[in-house]
Amino acid sequence: MNEKILATVGGLAVTEADLAAMMQALGPRAERYNTAEGRRALVEELVAQKLFLLDAQKNLLEAEAEFQAQLKRAKESLLTEYAIRKAIAKADVKEEEVRAFYDENTDKFTQGETVNASHILVETEEEAARIAAELAAGDKTFEEAATAYSSCPSKEAGGNLGEFGRGQMVPEFEEAAFSMEVGTVSAPVKTQFGYHLIRLNAKNEPKPVSYNEARESIYQKLIADKREAAYRSRVNQLKILFPVDIR
Repeated sequence: MNEKILATVGGLAVTEADLAAMMQALGPRAERYNTAEGRRALVEELVAQKLFLLDAQKNLLEAEAEFQAQLKRAKESLLTEYAIRKAIAKADVKEEEVRAFYDENTDKFTQGETVNASHILVETEEEAARIAAELAAGDKTFEEAATAYSSCPSKEAGGNLGEFGRGQMVPEFEEAAFSMEVGTVSAPVKTQFGYHLIRLNAKNEPKPVSYNEARESIYQKLIADKREAAYRSRVNQLKILFPVDIR
Protein backbone atom coordinates (compact mmCIF):
# COMPACT_ATOMS: atom_id res chain seq x y z
CA MET A 1 0.00 0.00 0.00
CA ASN A 2 1.31 3.45 -0.91
CA GLU A 3 1.44 5.51 2.31
CA LYS A 4 3.01 8.60 0.76
CA ILE A 5 1.43 11.51 2.64
CA LEU A 6 -0.16 14.16 0.44
CA ALA A 7 -1.69 16.30 3.21
CA THR A 8 -2.37 16.30 6.92
CA VAL A 9 -5.57 17.50 8.57
CA GLY A 10 -5.61 17.90 12.34
CA GLY A 11 -3.25 14.96 12.72
CA LEU A 12 -5.00 12.79 10.13
CA ALA A 13 -3.07 11.89 6.98
CA VAL A 14 -4.32 12.01 3.39
CA THR A 15 -2.22 9.44 1.53
CA GLU A 16 -1.52 8.41 -2.04
CA ALA A 17 -3.57 5.28 -1.28
CA ASP A 18 -6.57 7.47 -0.35
CA LEU A 19 -6.23 9.30 -3.66
CA ALA A 20 -5.97 6.05 -5.60
CA ALA A 21 -9.12 4.73 -3.91
CA MET A 22 -11.02 7.89 -4.80
CA MET A 23 -9.83 7.67 -8.42
CA GLN A 24 -10.99 4.06 -8.59
CA ALA A 25 -14.38 4.99 -7.14
CA LEU A 26 -14.82 7.61 -9.87
CA GLY A 27 -14.62 4.94 -12.57
CA PRO A 28 -14.53 6.35 -16.12
CA ARG A 29 -14.81 9.91 -14.76
CA ALA A 30 -11.36 9.55 -13.18
CA GLU A 31 -9.73 10.26 -16.54
CA ARG A 32 -10.63 13.96 -16.31
CA TYR A 33 -8.71 14.20 -13.02
CA ASN A 34 -5.59 12.51 -14.35
CA THR A 35 -3.66 15.79 -14.39
CA ALA A 36 -1.72 17.72 -11.75
CA GLU A 37 -4.65 20.13 -11.41
CA GLY A 38 -7.17 17.30 -11.24
CA ARG A 39 -5.20 15.42 -8.60
CA ARG A 40 -4.97 18.63 -6.59
CA ALA A 41 -8.76 19.01 -6.74
CA LEU A 42 -9.23 15.45 -5.48
CA VAL A 43 -6.76 15.98 -2.64
CA GLU A 44 -8.74 19.10 -1.68
CA GLU A 45 -11.89 16.97 -1.59
CA LEU A 46 -10.16 14.37 0.59
CA VAL A 47 -9.06 17.16 2.91
CA ALA A 48 -12.65 18.37 3.13
CA GLN A 49 -13.80 14.86 4.04
CA LYS A 50 -11.20 14.63 6.81
CA LEU A 51 -12.39 17.99 8.14
CA PHE A 52 -15.97 16.72 8.32
CA LEU A 53 -14.74 13.55 10.03
CA LEU A 54 -12.86 15.54 12.66
CA ASP A 55 -15.84 17.80 13.24
CA ALA A 56 -18.17 14.80 13.58
CA GLN A 57 -15.83 13.19 16.11
CA LYS A 58 -15.47 16.42 18.08
CA ASN A 59 -19.24 16.86 18.29
CA LEU A 60 -19.88 13.19 19.14
CA LEU A 61 -22.15 12.70 16.12
CA GLU A 62 -21.39 8.99 16.24
CA ALA A 63 -23.53 8.72 19.38
CA GLU A 64 -26.64 10.18 17.73
CA ALA A 65 -29.51 7.73 17.25
CA GLU A 66 -29.92 8.50 13.56
CA PHE A 67 -26.27 7.72 12.87
CA GLN A 68 -26.42 4.54 14.91
CA ALA A 69 -29.44 3.40 12.89
CA GLN A 70 -27.60 4.13 9.61
CA LEU A 71 -24.51 2.34 10.91
CA LYS A 72 -26.58 -0.71 11.84
CA ARG A 73 -28.16 -0.85 8.36
CA ALA A 74 -24.78 -0.40 6.65
CA LYS A 75 -23.17 -3.12 8.78
CA GLU A 76 -26.01 -5.54 8.12
CA SER A 77 -25.81 -4.86 4.39
CA LEU A 78 -22.04 -5.38 4.27
CA LEU A 79 -22.28 -8.53 6.38
CA THR A 80 -25.04 -9.91 4.15
CA GLU A 81 -22.97 -9.27 1.01
CA TYR A 82 -19.95 -10.89 2.63
CA ALA A 83 -21.96 -13.97 3.60
CA ILE A 84 -23.33 -14.29 0.06
CA ARG A 85 -19.83 -14.04 -1.43
CA LYS A 86 -18.66 -16.82 0.91
CA ALA A 87 -21.67 -18.98 0.00
CA ILE A 88 -20.91 -18.84 -3.73
CA ALA A 89 -17.11 -18.64 -3.51
CA LYS A 90 -16.58 -22.34 -4.16
CA ALA A 91 -18.54 -22.30 -7.41
CA ASP A 92 -16.10 -23.16 -10.16
CA VAL A 93 -16.14 -24.15 -13.82
CA LYS A 94 -13.51 -26.46 -15.26
CA GLU A 95 -12.21 -26.27 -18.81
CA GLU A 96 -13.73 -29.63 -19.68
CA GLU A 97 -17.17 -28.36 -18.62
CA VAL A 98 -16.86 -25.39 -20.95
CA ARG A 99 -15.76 -27.65 -23.79
CA ALA A 100 -18.58 -30.11 -23.14
CA PHE A 101 -21.17 -27.33 -23.24
CA TYR A 102 -19.78 -26.12 -26.56
CA ASP A 103 -19.76 -29.62 -28.08
CA GLU A 104 -23.31 -30.31 -26.92
CA ASN A 105 -24.67 -27.00 -28.23
CA THR A 106 -22.81 -26.39 -31.47
CA ASP A 107 -26.06 -25.32 -33.14
CA LYS A 108 -26.17 -22.31 -30.81
CA PHE A 109 -22.72 -21.08 -31.80
CA THR A 110 -23.23 -19.78 -35.30
CA GLN A 111 -22.49 -16.32 -36.63
CA GLY A 112 -25.44 -15.20 -38.72
CA GLU A 113 -25.36 -14.06 -42.31
CA THR A 114 -23.57 -10.74 -42.85
CA VAL A 115 -23.14 -8.36 -45.75
CA ASN A 116 -20.73 -5.62 -46.71
CA ALA A 117 -22.46 -2.65 -48.33
CA SER A 118 -21.85 0.90 -49.45
CA HIS A 119 -24.47 3.62 -49.78
CA ILE A 120 -25.17 7.13 -50.92
CA LEU A 121 -27.59 9.08 -48.71
CA VAL A 122 -29.50 12.12 -50.03
CA GLU A 123 -32.62 14.04 -49.01
CA THR A 124 -34.97 13.46 -51.95
CA GLU A 125 -35.98 10.60 -54.20
CA GLU A 126 -35.41 12.81 -57.23
CA GLU A 127 -31.81 13.43 -56.23
CA ALA A 128 -31.28 9.72 -55.66
CA ALA A 129 -32.73 8.93 -59.10
CA ARG A 130 -30.45 11.50 -60.75
CA ILE A 131 -27.37 9.99 -59.10
CA ALA A 132 -28.52 6.48 -60.09
CA ALA A 133 -28.68 7.67 -63.69
CA GLU A 134 -25.13 9.02 -63.46
CA LEU A 135 -23.94 5.68 -62.14
CA ALA A 136 -25.75 3.77 -64.87
CA ALA A 137 -24.19 6.01 -67.53
CA GLY A 138 -20.73 5.52 -66.07
CA ASP A 139 -20.26 9.23 -65.43
CA LYS A 140 -19.02 8.50 -61.92
CA THR A 141 -18.00 5.45 -59.95
CA PHE A 142 -20.06 4.63 -56.88
CA GLU A 143 -17.21 5.84 -54.65
CA GLU A 144 -16.91 9.12 -56.53
CA ALA A 145 -20.66 9.72 -56.32
CA ALA A 146 -20.72 8.91 -52.59
CA THR A 147 -17.88 11.34 -51.94
CA ALA A 148 -19.56 14.06 -54.01
CA TYR A 149 -23.19 13.71 -52.98
CA SER A 150 -23.73 11.62 -49.83
CA SER A 151 -24.66 13.32 -46.55
CA CYS A 152 -23.47 10.33 -44.49
CA PRO A 153 -20.01 10.45 -42.84
CA SER A 154 -19.28 7.21 -44.73
CA LYS A 155 -18.74 9.42 -47.80
CA GLU A 156 -15.13 9.74 -46.63
CA ALA A 157 -14.75 6.01 -47.31
CA GLY A 158 -16.56 6.10 -50.62
CA GLY A 159 -19.84 5.25 -48.89
CA ASN A 160 -18.59 1.96 -47.45
CA LEU A 161 -20.38 0.90 -44.24
CA GLY A 162 -18.28 -2.19 -43.66
CA GLU A 163 -19.68 -5.56 -42.62
CA PHE A 164 -22.90 -5.83 -40.63
CA GLY A 165 -25.47 -8.41 -39.64
CA ARG A 166 -29.21 -8.39 -39.25
CA GLY A 167 -30.58 -6.01 -36.64
CA GLN A 168 -27.78 -3.47 -37.01
CA MET A 169 -29.44 -1.22 -39.58
CA VAL A 170 -32.91 0.30 -39.86
CA PRO A 171 -35.40 -2.29 -41.22
CA GLU A 172 -35.87 -0.76 -44.69
CA PHE A 173 -32.14 -0.56 -45.31
CA GLU A 174 -31.53 -4.05 -43.95
CA GLU A 175 -34.29 -5.64 -46.02
CA ALA A 176 -32.91 -4.11 -49.21
CA ALA A 177 -29.27 -4.96 -48.48
CA PHE A 178 -29.88 -8.59 -47.58
CA SER A 179 -32.11 -9.20 -50.60
CA MET A 180 -29.64 -7.85 -53.17
CA GLU A 181 -27.15 -9.65 -55.38
CA VAL A 182 -23.46 -8.89 -54.90
CA GLY A 183 -22.26 -6.10 -57.16
CA THR A 184 -25.71 -4.60 -57.82
CA VAL A 185 -27.00 -1.15 -56.88
CA SER A 186 -30.50 -0.74 -55.44
CA ALA A 187 -33.28 1.57 -56.50
CA PRO A 188 -33.72 4.48 -54.04
CA VAL A 189 -34.58 3.10 -50.58
CA LYS A 190 -36.47 5.42 -48.23
CA THR A 191 -35.67 5.41 -44.48
CA GLN A 192 -36.06 7.90 -41.67
CA PHE A 193 -32.73 9.41 -42.73
CA GLY A 194 -33.58 10.07 -46.36
CA TYR A 195 -33.07 8.13 -49.60
CA HIS A 196 -30.30 5.59 -50.05
CA LEU A 197 -28.65 4.05 -53.07
CA ILE A 198 -27.14 0.80 -51.81
CA ARG A 199 -24.42 -1.26 -53.44
CA LEU A 200 -23.85 -4.75 -52.10
CA ASN A 201 -20.12 -5.47 -51.99
CA ALA A 202 -20.15 -8.93 -50.41
CA LYS A 203 -22.42 -11.46 -48.76
CA ASN A 204 -21.19 -13.88 -46.12
CA GLU A 205 -23.12 -17.02 -45.28
CA PRO A 206 -23.64 -18.10 -41.65
CA LYS A 207 -20.54 -19.72 -40.18
CA PRO A 208 -19.72 -21.58 -36.97
CA VAL A 209 -18.24 -19.68 -34.04
CA SER A 210 -15.02 -21.39 -32.95
CA TYR A 211 -14.53 -22.76 -29.45
CA ASN A 212 -11.91 -20.12 -28.69
CA GLU A 213 -14.32 -17.38 -29.75
CA ALA A 214 -17.16 -18.81 -27.68
CA ARG A 215 -15.18 -19.93 -24.63
CA GLU A 216 -15.43 -16.76 -22.52
CA SER A 217 -19.18 -16.33 -23.01
CA ILE A 218 -19.75 -20.01 -22.16
CA TYR A 219 -17.61 -19.72 -19.03
CA GLN A 220 -19.52 -16.64 -17.86
CA LYS A 221 -22.85 -18.39 -18.37
CA LEU A 222 -21.77 -21.55 -16.55
CA ILE A 223 -20.19 -19.73 -13.61
CA ALA A 224 -23.28 -17.53 -13.27
CA ASP A 225 -25.50 -20.64 -13.28
CA LYS A 226 -23.34 -22.36 -10.64
CA ARG A 227 -23.27 -19.29 -8.41
CA GLU A 228 -27.04 -18.98 -8.67
CA ALA A 229 -27.43 -22.65 -7.78
CA ALA A 230 -25.08 -22.27 -4.80
CA TYR A 231 -26.99 -19.20 -3.66
CA ARG A 232 -30.37 -20.95 -3.87
CA SER A 233 -29.02 -24.05 -2.15
CA ARG A 234 -27.71 -22.00 0.76
CA VAL A 235 -31.00 -20.11 1.05
CA ASN A 236 -32.87 -23.41 1.29
CA GLN A 237 -30.46 -24.67 3.96
CA LEU A 238 -30.88 -21.48 5.97
CA LYS A 239 -34.68 -21.73 5.79
CA ILE A 240 -34.37 -24.97 7.72
CA LEU A 241 -32.20 -23.33 10.39
CA PHE A 242 -34.24 -20.15 10.65
CA PRO A 243 -38.06 -20.36 10.34
CA VAL A 244 -39.53 -18.05 7.70
CA ASP A 245 -43.06 -16.66 7.83
CA ILE A 246 -43.94 -14.45 4.82
CA ARG A 247 -47.15 -12.55 5.39
